[in-house]
Amino acid sequence: MRLAAAGLGVALGASVLGLVWPRSDRSQEPQTLGRVADLAKPPTRPVTVLVIGSDADRPGDASNGAAPLGPANSDALLLLRVQPGAPLQVLEIPIETAVQLPGQPRPQALGSLYRQGGVALVADAVRELTGLPSTQPDRYAVIPRGALRQLIAALGSIDLSPPQAMRYVDRRQNLRIDLQAGLQRLDGQQVEHLARFRDPVAGEDGRRQQHQLLVRALLRELTQPGRLPLLAPLARQMLAETQSDLSEAELLSLLAAGLSQGDAVDVQALPLDPPQPQHKGLRQLSPGAAATLGWGSGSGSGSGS
Repeated sequence: MRLAAAGLGVALGASVLGLVWPRSDRSQEPQTLGRVADLAKPPTRPVTVLVIGSDADRPGDASNGAAPLGPANSDALLLLRVQPGAPLQVLEIPIETAVQLPGQPRPQALGSLYRQGGVALVADAVRELTGLPSTQPDRYAVIPRGALRQLIAALGSIDLSPPQAMRYVDRRQNLRIDLQAGLQRLDGQQVEHLARFRDPVAGEDGRRQQHQLLVRALLRELTQPGRLPLLAPLARQMLAETQSDLSEAELLSLLAAGLSQGDAVDVQALPLDPPQPQHKGLRQLSPGAAATLGWGSGSGSGSGS
């Protein structure tokens, strides 16, 4: 795969966005929230958002604060598709996917592109891997570890069921993970630990399953009736702690559409060929994967996994 190193902008022009997000936005008006639809008017067409989970603690950190120490990487990659009247769609894109940049002697992991070319280079790679149109993704958000902790802290805690006991100690980064298996309430630091834990046997496939558990748990929590008044201030807080080209009004519009179907969500993962020892952790995209998933059409429905 040959990727154009020069990044393309991931935001649409203002004239087009005027058609996607109606100008009259309820997020700027006094409101009494009785249902999710009262947050804001939903977008008028499907909107695709690239979410980059960074292994840095805060936006703009020069170091990831992890081991091995170095510049921030993308530790998780998701595409979200939000469309009125349909469940939220989530496509997880494996960070160990092999990509070949022009002029480079050998393939490298998709997760390493963020530190080389930022959001634009990652968006180019994701666009080519999934067959997205040249105008997509429409928006992006880079979410560091600290933002995830703060999100859960704002909610207090969330229900999660780790599939196994998770224990890991790394004194170099002052990291100690100790989670029990089974349903429980987890706080922000514990949720971060679940997202970071990598089982030596299950590897990145296991981490992706943990990320999917987290996505579903967050949706369940956010759609609880008592959480509705928190959504607007929560959106404002998250934008302050992430790097994104979403405005507050746009984020509320996406929340209104994405949560309108309750906690229904369609989660998929971009399929890869089985790992091969000679590839040193890199994995090839399965033939025909993008066409099978249907994300390139801009309106695929997919099937849950």
